[in-house]
Amino acid sequence: MGVVTSLGQGKEENWAALTDGKSGIHRITRFPIDHLATTISGMVDFLPESRQGASALTHALADLAADEAIAEADLARGDFDGPLFLASPPVELDWHNRLRLYGESDRSEGWRSLIQQARETREKALFEESQFASIADRLAEKYGTRGLPVTLSTACASGATAIQLGVEAIRRGECDRALAIGSDGSATAEALIRFLLLSALSTQNDNPEKASKPFTKDRDGFVLAEGSAALVLESLESALARGAEVLGIVRGCGEKADDFHRTRSKPDGSPAIAAVEAALSDAGMNADEIDYINAHGTSTPENDKMEHMSLSAVFGERMPTLPISSNKSMIGHTLSAAGAVEAVFSLMTMREGVIPPTINYDNPDPSIALDVVPNTKREAEVATVLSNSFGFGGQNTCLVMAREAG
Repeated sequence: MGVVTSLGQGKEENWAALTDGKSGIHRITRFPIDHLATTISGMVDFLPESRQGASALTHALADLAADEAIAEADLARGDFDGPLFLASPPVELDWHNRLRLYGESDRSEGWRSLIQQARETREKALFEESQFASIADRLAEKYGTRGLPVTLSTACASGATAIQLGVEAIRRGECDRALAIGSDGSATAEALIRFLLLSALSTQNDNPEKASKPFTKDRDGFVLAEGSAALVLESLESALARGAEVLGIVRGCGEKADDFHRTRSKPDGSPAIAAVEAALSDAGMNADEIDYINAHGTSTPENDKMEHMSLSAVFGERMPTLPISSNKSMIGHTLSAAGAVEAVFSLMTMREGVIPPTINYDNPDPSIALDVVPNTKREAEVATVLSNSFGFGGQNTCLVMAREAG
């Protein structure tokens, strides 16, 4: 496994900060924030690529996470011998390039002049920045993955979907191993404004570290963030045969669509319920066998309420006492990367016997009765985890993971 978030680079740095209840959310310095209702984020600002645009940063984040994961798996970096599934954000030209092209074009032609100027510029880096699959192509070339790399974007469920596709490819017998990556470096000014127009972001700017507060009464939106995670997935037989250390088992994957609204979840929670039940069914487990839930937990008023309602329908009377925490309280919402990042943290929870807290839980919502592991980590024997990813546009993916093979 490999991971990068606003808390730092690598599993060791991230896990230490996460279990200490530290926040990576901070004031935005990457672009002007005058007149913006939200001025905070969980951006990854410590990499050189953080000032080079969303495409360059998404690639750098994916590369760092993949490098850590493949090294830990003790596999050759240039001969991975398995497919690549990359979850990444929709690709757009960064604004500094758009403005440059527009300045060099015949403005009387409007947007057509911008396209014509882009064609005439003939810059390879500019071309790659505009191509959805270019990041996966470069990663595939570096790490020697097999076949055509798959790039996918299923909103906030993308990282979990990448893992699901890798698991299914192994189950079908198409490969012994797969590389699943979720990466997102798209916390741009444009993305911030878009989410603000949807009234999705927190505007509690005065104390950035306190802004993300899942399941509390005064939650007011999620915090836009960046990050990446990579997992080397392998059949148990293959891993044992080559003497690899097994970090955990992906027991089940469940995915269900929600056609209710392009951003809002269906009020009765039925698609989220179906995704959880599908993951449990795929794992051959029942709800009583889950020890901990890594929540989607975005800190938006509606999503947290929907997640509580949906989980209560599945877990019933266990829900008020079943540990459930949100990594997003510390790292913000890493969008396309979230499902993969939270899968890594879920596996580490089982390995380390420590449940990361939900920080900023100072004003509980009485309508959401949950054991959110408030504010302080908890030592616990955790053998199984459900990790939820409920995305915009009706994309819902849940993963069931276990410490050992059942």
